[in-house]
Amino acid sequence: MLKMGANIHSTAIVDPAANLADDVEVGPYAVIGAGVTLGSGCKVWHHASVWGNTTLGEGCEIYPYACIGMQTQDLKYKGGDPGVRIGARNVFREYVTINAATNDGEYTEIGDDNYLLAYSHVGHCCKLGNHIIASNGVAFAGHVTVGDYAGIGGGGTAIHQFCQIGEHSYIGGCSKVEQDIPPFLLGDGHPAKIRMFNKVGLERAGFSQEQLSVVKFLFKTFYREGLNRQQAIDVVNGSQYKDTSEAVSFLSFAHRSERGLTGGSK
Repeated sequence: MLKMGANIHSTAIVDPAANLADDVEVGPYAVIGAGVTLGSGCKVWHHASVWGNTTLGEGCEIYPYACIGMQTQDLKYKGGDPGVRIGARNVFREYVTINAATNDGEYTEIGDDNYLLAYSHVGHCCKLGNHIIASNGVAFAGHVTVGDYAGIGGGGTAIHQFCQIGEHSYIGGCSKVEQDIPPFLLGDGHPAKIRMFNKVGLERAGFSQEQLSVVKFLFKTFYREGLNRQQAIDVVNGSQYKDTSEAVSFLSFAHRSERGLTGGSK
């Protein structure tokens, strides 16, 4: 039920069945629908809307004209009450759109501390982790999975449905991603190709020289030795790095990849 202590502008429309923490701010002409839950410290700027079976954790900020939780664009939608589950301290800039899942009981999910810049789109049933930055105009099609600390350049970068984006990876702006981007690597292009490991991003994240050496080995094994995926996996499993967290994460990603790993550049 709506908490009347919330700071709600007189022109905002807030359904009585919405559940707002006492310190939520709702700006002019914003719309909050029935079934929405907004945690403590959330701020909804003017003309933004939050709709449907949608929950946001504490400290989220929704900028003007963003639209969170609207019905899926998936033509397979047959009704029910699918929704959106969003964690804490996320920022959704102007005109960001996040669609609900398709089937009853399913959710589009976003973790904590993410920053989605203007005009970004998160399609139905996506699963985004934590500390992700998506620049202006990034489009995640349905069922995309994104690992923690991934960075995606803007300018219309498009991620194909069911693709996986690995943790600590980076995708250059204006890219077309058709296959999975492994953890720690840098993809770029139209279509995207693996160009290098994400050296700058990993250094900024505090990776040690030992960790960077492992990532460099993984990159060279999968993308510079002329091996197929299984051969590269076998090489890593026979190496001194096989038990490192980086190798374990990379191999787990490679094993569960269904669309295939993005190819390398020549």
